[in-house]
Amino acid sequence: MNKLQTLEDYFGHSTFRPLQEEVVDAILDKQDVLMILPTGGGKSLCYQLPSLLMEGVTVVVSPLLALMHDQVVALRENGISAAMLSSMQDREESHKIEQELREGKIKLLYVAPERLTNAYFLNLLHQLPINFFVIDEAHCVSEWGHEFRENYRRLSLLKEQFGTTPIAAFTATATNAVEQDIAANLGLVKPKRVRGSLFRENLSIHAKHRIKDGRAQLMEFLKMHKGESGIIYTLSRKSTEAVAHFLQGKGIEAKAYHAGLPTQEKNSTYADFVADRVEIVVATIAFGMGIDKSNIRFVVHMTMPKTLENFYQEIGRAGRDGVESETLLLFSAQDIVQQKMFIEDLPETPYKEHAFNKLDSMVRFANSENCRHQSVAAYFDDRIEACVDKCDNCTAPESEKVDITTASRMLLSAILRTDQKFGLHYVIDVIKGSREQRVLQNGHDTLSVYGIGNEYSKSQWLTIGDKLLELGAVEIGEFKVYKLTTYGVEVIKGAHEILLKKERLEVQKAVAKKKVSYFDDYDVEVYDKLRDLRTQIATQKGIPPYIVFSDKTLKDLSNKQPQNKEEMLAVHGIGEVKFERYGEEFLGVLQEV
Repeated sequence: MNKLQTLEDYFGHSTFRPLQEEVVDAILDKQDVLMILPTGGGKSLCYQLPSLLMEGVTVVVSPLLALMHDQVVALRENGISAAMLSSMQDREESHKIEQELREGKIKLLYVAPERLTNAYFLNLLHQLPINFFVIDEAHCVSEWGHEFRENYRRLSLLKEQFGTTPIAAFTATATNAVEQDIAANLGLVKPKRVRGSLFRENLSIHAKHRIKDGRAQLMEFLKMHKGESGIIYTLSRKSTEAVAHFLQGKGIEAKAYHAGLPTQEKNSTYADFVADRVEIVVATIAFGMGIDKSNIRFVVHMTMPKTLENFYQEIGRAGRDGVESETLLLFSAQDIVQQKMFIEDLPETPYKEHAFNKLDSMVRFANSENCRHQSVAAYFDDRIEACVDKCDNCTAPESEKVDITTASRMLLSAILRTDQKFGLHYVIDVIKGSREQRVLQNGHDTLSVYGIGNEYSKSQWLTIGDKLLELGAVEIGEFKVYKLTTYGVEVIKGAHEILLKKERLEVQKAVAKKKVSYFDDYDVEVYDKLRDLRTQIATQKGIPPYIVFSDKTLKDLSNKQPQNKEEMLAVHGIGEVKFERYGEEFLGVLQEV
C-alpha cells in the first residue's frame, strides 16, 4: 500500500497538510528527524502513517498518561493496532501487551520516558524489531525549554543502546537554542529539520490589563462564546475553584481542574469536557497538554503565564479543527510580582537567570503594541508579516501616541555612556540622578546624562526601555546587560521617530502612585503597615512573627490588597485556618490603605 492510499484509508485525508509529506518521506528513508510544528498542524500523522508502511513496531515516548491513552484510543478507532505500557495497566494486561509485541501484533507502542530507564523494559525492546523511535513533546528534552524534564534528558541512551535505529522528535515550540539542544542531547545524526510557520491564521490573540479580579472582563468575553467549549487558565488551585464556582453561579457549565483534585474527579472532568458535557474547564497548567479535543473555541488566561512558550502552547489548544477561535490574556502587575517570587525560590543556577529572562519576554509581549502573532513568531526565531486582523493590536483604532524620541535618545545615550555594562534599572538610576552607592562609586554622577530624566517615573522609563527592546534598538546580553544595536545608534543620531501609545505611559504612571510596577517587588508602605500588625500579633501570642504570616505572604498581600475573605484566600500562604485566626485584622489594615 502506498502512502497516499494509507493516508486516505486510515486517516480519511486525500492530501497531506504542508510539511507532512516531507517528514513522512524522511522517516521512510530511515533518517533522523526534528520537526517543529504548531499545535493543530498534524504532527502525529507524520509518524503514525510511516509506521504502517514499515516492518516492525514504532516506540513513541510521550510525557502524559492521558495524552497517550487518548492517542491509543484514536488509533484503534482508525483500525491501527496501538497500545501503551504504563502504571495504568495491571500485571496481567502488561504481560498480554508484551506478548502481542513479541508476536508483531502492535504497530505503535506508547510509553513514558521513565520506562526507558527500566532495565526489564530495555531488555524487552532489544528483543523487538523497532523501526524507529518517536520523541513527542521534544522540548521537554532541553534544559532551556519551558517544560524541562530530567527523564527526557536521559533519552540520550536511545542512541547509545539502539545506535542504528532512527529517532523522530516532534514539538510545537522551540527557539533555535532549544532546537539545537534537543538535537545534541538526543544524538540525532544529520537530522532532517523541518520548521513550520508559527502563524495560526484561525486564532485571534487579545491581551488586556486586568481590571480588579478580571471577572467582569471574563463575562463580557464569554457573551460572545455562549455554548462553546473553552479553557480558562488561572495561576493557583484556589483560583481555579473560585472562578469555576463563580461561573456556575452565572448559569455556565464549568468545572475546576488542578493537580490537587482526586484522580477520579480529574478524570471525570476531563471526560465530560472532551464529550461536550461541560462547556468550560477552569484549570492550572496541569490541564490540556496534548488534548485531542478539536472544537475548543476559546482559551482565556486570567493571569500571565511565566513564559511565552507556555502561553503559545496553551492558546494552541484552541481551534485545532481550523475553525475561527479566540484567545484572551488578562494580566496585571501583581502577576509579574508573583511569578518573580516563584523564581526567587529557585536555587541559584544559570536556569534561574534564564527564568527571569523568559518572564521579561512575557511581560514585554503583554505590553507590546506590535502584532501579537509577529511578536510570538519573533520570539521563536520566525519572521512573519503582521496579521492585519487576528490580534488586538492590528485591529485597534489608531490611539493617541506620545513622541518619546527625545526620551529614547536620553536612555540610549546613558546606556552608551555607562559603557554598555549595566542593566536597565541601573541606567535609569543614573538618568534619574540616584544617590545609590553603586552609582557614586562608579563615578556615574559626573556623566552628562546624570539626572536628566526626572520628567518620567522609573516605571515609565522601564516602559520606554521595553519599547526600545521591542523595536530592536537595544538587546539584552549576559547578566541582563543592555547593549545598543545598529538601529539604536541610528535613533541616537535622530534618524528615527519613536512613538508610544499614550495609555501605556499613563498605566505606568497610575501604577507608580501605588509603588507597584511590573518590576518592583512589593508595595513598601503597605508592607510596612502589615509587618507592624504582624509584630503586634506575634508579641501578644508569644510566637515568632513568621508563624503568623511569612514575609512572602505579606509581600503578596501588599500587592494584591484583598478587600474580603474570598480575595484574601487567593493570597500565597493563606488558608481557612490562617484566615480565621488573623484575616479580619489584616483586612482592616488593607481596607484603610
